[in-house]
Amino acid sequence: MVETLLGYIGRPFVRFYETIEQFGLFILFQMKLFQLYHLAFRRYKIVLTQIDVIGMGCMGVITLTALFTGMVLAIQLYNGFHQFGAESFVGYTVFFSITRELGPVFASLMLISRSISAMAAELGTMRVSEQIDAIDILGVNSKEYLITPRIIATVISLPLLVIWFDFVAIGSAYFISTQVLGINPIAYQETLLRLGDFDDIMTGVIKAAVFGFIVSSIGSYIGYHTSGGARGVGQSTIYAVVYSAVSIFIANYFISALFLYLDW
Repeated sequence: MVETLLGYIGRPFVRFYETIEQFGLFILFQMKLFQLYHLAFRRYKIVLTQIDVIGMGCMGVITLTALFTGMVLAIQLYNGFHQFGAESFVGYTVFFSITRELGPVFASLMLISRSISAMAAELGTMRVSEQIDAIDILGVNSKEYLITPRIIATVISLPLLVIWFDFVAIGSAYFISTQVLGINPIAYQETLLRLGDFDDIMTGVIKAAVFGFIVSSIGSYIGYHTSGGARGVGQSTIYAVVYSAVSIFIANYFISALFLYLDW
């Protein structure tokens, strides 16, 4: 009875220690990768292939998500602004919300569910089937060949996907606002052009690049260090999705706070 009670008390501390240890190993692994990024451009064909797989593979789900995000946001904002007769501000509020926050976060979450999960599963399968060991035995640096091209491709792809997300979401919001909700299109456009700022778009693009690096680093690291056969591949995929998604929300807060401090 006493041993069981002590086990319940001590288990959270052991897990916390293990988490800190794994985070330290992750940081050390990423520091080693920084020496390999410039070499990855020698394999530009692999980078282009990964851009197609990671980026273009997400276009459909991101388009659908952006379409309905913009429409729902327009409806909800209209309900609020209509009470104060400020319907013309719906356009700018949609623009500000999409470009700075919803675009980068939602696009990143869709990329995690579509591409990062596949990345972790693919690398995990290669690890448990000893394909990565075979690459190392052949004298090829498996990190340079498998990981850095995927990270570079994600950092390039996600900002482009966010720009597309912004365009679709803002366009769908404009259509719903002017054609369905009856907002004056001239007032909608004038308010948007007067208050909208290019810095809002750049904020989302910068966030997307940071998010792309974070999620691809997590997904590739977990997949690369998979063990335990088929069961381990499944667990690695779950861990990659969960850790990446949580990291996005944490990073989004700190980046938003930094931009607020810089008055950007």
